[in-house]
Formats: sequence, C-alpha cells, structure tokens
Amino acid sequence: MSTARPPGGEHEIDAPAFADEAEGEEEQEAPAPRPRPPARRLTWQRLTILPALLLLLLLGTWLWFEQADLDTISRNALSGGLVAKALWQHVELTAISTFFVLIIAIPLGILLTRPACRRATPLAMTIANMGQATPAIGLLALLVIWLGTGTRAALIGIIVYAVLPVLANTIAGLQANDPALLEAARGIGMSPLGVLARVELPLAVPLILAGVRTALVLNVGTATLATFGGGGGLGTLITTGITTQRMPVLVLGSILTIALALLVDWLASLAEALLRPRGLEAGS
Repeated sequence: MSTARPPGGEHEIDAPAFADEAEGEEEQEAPAPRPRPPARRLTWQRLTILPALLLLLLLGTWLWFEQADLDTISRNALSGGLVAKALWQHVELTAISTFFVLIIAIPLGILLTRPACRRATPLAMTIANMGQATPAIGLLALLVIWLGTGTRAALIGIIVYAVLPVLANTIAGLQANDPALLEAARGIGMSPLGVLARVELPLAVPLILAGVRTALVLNVGTATLATFGGGGGLGTLITTGITTQRMPVLVLGSILTIALALLVDWLASLAEALLRPRGLEAGS
C-alpha cells in the first residue's frame, strides 16, 4: 500500500529546519560591531588653547609696557637683565624642589604601603599634613633663622610644603590596587619587586602623576616667597613693586608668575596624558 501524500508534498519543507537556516542567514548578514577607535591622548585643543592664551597675555603685557611711562626707579628695577635673572631663578627653584619632592615622596609612599611599614603610615601622613598646614612664610622664616639666608633655606621650605600631594597620592594609588590582581601576579611566580614594578606602580601612575602636577603648581607659587629668605625668584619683582609703590614692576612680576604656573600645569597635563598606561585611558 502506498501512503498518500498531501498535495504539494514533493515541495514540502521542514519548518524547524527552515527557521534554523533563516536565523543562520540573519546572523551572517548582521554587521559585525566596529572596533572602538583608540582614545586620543592629546587633542589639538589641549595642545593649542592654553599656549595661545599665554602668548596673548604676554603680548598684551609687552604692549602695555611699550606705552607705559616708567620712572627711574621702575627702569632700574627692570633693566640690566634683572627680569630674566629673576625668571631663571624661579624656574631653578621650581625644578630643583620638584626633583627632591619626587625622590623623597614616591619612595617613601612605596615604603609605607609595604606590610612591614604600614603602621607608620598615619604618623608620616600627620607630619606631611603639618608641613603643608604650616604657613609657607612662617616655615621659611624658621628655616632662615636656623640655616641663614640663601637658596638652601628657600628650597627646603618649598620641598616640605610640596611633599604632601605626591606622598598622599602615591599611597592612595598603591592602596587602591585590586588585591585579587596582585595575588594573581604572585601566583604566576612574580617576585615582590616584580609585582611592584610591573603591576602596582603602573596601575598607580594616574594618581601619582596627579600629585606631581599639584606639587609643581604649588612649587611655582611658593617659590615667590623665596625672596624673603634671599632665594631670589619672581617674588623679588613683586616685593620691589610693593615696597617702592611702582605698579609696572608689581604687575610684571605677578603676570610672569601666573604665566609660569599655567605653563607648568599645561606641561604637566601633557606628561600625565603621555605617561598614563594605555589600558587606563577611560574615555579620555
């Protein structure tokens, strides 16, 4: 006996098989997600806007001085390369103090996050907080009484005042690391020094760089007080302008200090963007 087929049975298609094929075609036709382009570390706005504003500020200051009527006292305070000398002294004070802040605060922050020294962390942070809470001019006066006038007293005062941001950020960055990640690094046979150099410090770089950037700007501002201890710098122009009541001298010293602080902050932001590990660029 032959089994009767329904009409059109020769062209009958299994419905589940057809659905599977359709789904497979849809999956093949669906466009693959495009890979996200890598985040740009430096944009043209970051590279150009602040330098352009600084150039406009300095150009406007120069044009104002060109038409200003300077008396003999003002000319004597601004002639003979005194402005360039004060600016160079200020840059030296900032660079040298920042160097010593880095070689003191970062190793100390690493040491205080090791198990053997963690108990000393509150004491170290208290001392660092006291150093920054002390008025800078009062700290400098005490150092001058102890060490005498000169660059050494000014440098020590600037260093003590700027240690806290770098130290605090180094400790915070190292303590914020995921313990599971550190345990995994130890589990694959890395030594404690290898874990520190290849895992902990790279992950803490963003916070450490933020502390360094803060310390740089602090150093530029605090270096203006070095003149009271015989350290020179742009504070010499500011104090001369105040004591002699010569507004052009005061304005020039103030504008150069502001421009230097903004320039240092801009350079630090570029270094922060370039040195940040690529895996930590969260949508920047």
